[in-house]
Amino acid sequence: MATEKTARATWEGTLAEGHGQFSLGSGAVTDQAVTWKDRAEGGGGTSPEELIAGAHASCVLMALAGVLARAGTPPTKLESEARTTFDKVGEGFKITTIALSIRGEVEGIDDETFQQAAQGAKENCPVSQALKGNVEVTLEATLD
Repeated sequence: MATEKTARATWEGTLAEGHGQFSLGSGAVTDQAVTWKDRAEGGGGTSPEELIAGAHASCVLMALAGVLARAGTPPTKLESEARTTFDKVGEGFKITTIALSIRGEVEGIDDETFQQAAQGAKENCPVSQALKGNVEVTLEATLD
């Protein structure tokens, strides 16, 4: 069963001096401002890279929760952080790396099993699959 999600964006002005905004079709985010300063110069606002980080952090946990539950060891709690690096490469810019960090509370498994499950989730979550071959993704996983 396929699902679709939408987002809409507008931009006014030049890249460096202009500004834009986006909204998510679900209504969870509306009229969120974006600027080049926020994206590439350390401004305080959000950026496309931060949105990808949020998508990746939540996607990998959903994949991991599924793997653990199918193995008969559902998690008590999972937390993640995804840190994107946006950098100039050649004549343009790109996301060069995403560093994933996962911490989990899971009864009945050892660290090696958790590491394997986390690595599998990192490799197979849909966001990782979309980025595969384009962005280096690293993982640090800790079982509490």
